Amino acid sequence: MDSIVGLRYEDKYEMERRVAIVPHHLKKLTEKGLEFHVQTSAKRAFTDDSFVDAGAKVVSSLEKASVIFGVKEMPDEFFEENKTYVFFSHVVKGQPYNMPMLRAMMEKKCQLIDYEKIENEENKRLIFFGRFAGLAGMINSLWSLGQRYKLQGIETPFSHIRQAYTYPSLKQAREAVSKVGYEIAHNGLPAAVSPIVIGFTGYGNVSKGAQEIAHLLPSIEITPKQLLELDFKQAPNNLIYKVVFKESDLSCPIDRTAVFDLQHYYSHPEFYENQFEKYVPNLTVLVNCIYWNNRYPRIISKDFLETLYAKGEPKLKVIGDISCDPDGSIECTHKGTEIENPVFMYNPVTRKPTYGFEGDGILVMAVDILPSELPLESSIAFSEALLPYVEQIVKADYSKPFDELALPQPIKKALILHKGEFTPNYDYMKSFI
Repeated sequence: MDSIVGLRYEDKYEMERRVAIVPHHLKKLTEKGLEFHVQTSAKRAFTDDSFVDAGAKVVSSLEKASVIFGVKEMPDEFFEENKTYVFFSHVVKGQPYNMPMLRAMMEKKCQLIDYEKIENEENKRLIFFGRFAGLAGMINSLWSLGQRYKLQGIETPFSHIRQAYTYPSLKQAREAVSKVGYEIAHNGLPAAVSPIVIGFTGYGNVSKGAQEIAHLLPSIEITPKQLLELDFKQAPNNLIYKVVFKESDLSCPIDRTAVFDLQHYYSHPEFYENQFEKYVPNLTVLVNCIYWNNRYPRIISKDFLETLYAKGEPKLKVIGDISCDPDGSIECTHKGTEIENPVFMYNPVTRKPTYGFEGDGILVMAVDILPSELPLESSIAFSEALLPYVEQIVKADYSKPFDELALPQPIKKALILHKGEFTPNYDYMKSFI
């Protein structure tokens, strides 16, 4: 059935500027007969006028829309009876802070479609911001490194890099990093910091985005094994070492007679323990890009950081925690940070964070809306991936039983709530409520 489609104003974060459907894709959908109401926003990366030009009506309220697309979580009081909402809900792990929102949706008998769960038959995500989280996260990590060295009285080319959101475009950010790369290649790095080693945990879209930025620097990739054997005194000062860590590098079987098996690890992580900490003393920057939940071993604990720091000033200067799981794989990430207050110093002795670049300890960058630092490019790519599904999401008759819903299979897999009830794939979530 035909419906008015709503695009919601993002209000969870002050500097959230993304949008799920960009104007030129919206125009294509209006040409197919869809009607759009776009909630007015002065901060969105695309202006209200650009949506009007594309054929939308700019409104203050989405009360007439029956299907509403957003990006981040929505306030509990926003939901209305029997409507369909499409956004990143962050509820499938039973996140306590979003359970009131989920209950509000259930009480209003809403539909909830979560982008994070839109997957193909191989369970690979189809609609995501991951690459842009990696791009922005790596830019911010290099910026953080330069600022930290500067406070320690060491001038490096990294001090010329700025936080990602300050660049008008991704192209200009890439050019700035490339200039730093040219300077390193031709003039080298100070002996006090060379060699710089950047470690990446994971090899998915987030990690690939981060590595894309790292490749703008003069770099050589080595294996985790080679990292342990690296002679730092003999290393040249005009290149960066890059190391990618896979699951078998992060964890090992508790039973040392067993062999690491990836599928067994996914199914039974309780039989594995952390082995990543042996690599950490050789890293300058750690860029954390893995999927993690509390079934898996942490990769860096507070206890380990205290032991590392007790040995003197560590080589590790920056943790770019793009995964940003509070108290998660990087235990000292106590919470996600905001774009306007992106870093904190974690003191391993006091076990307390202090916002900013100053203080003793290890600098952590943990912005949890990194793609919004590149809002134009990330929104366009996201909207491009979402575009093929919008019409069917909007025209579906949600009054029908779940089994009879005319939705593409990837969307049906992502339908968490139908008429306020958990769909079969998400029945396990009843225990969270």
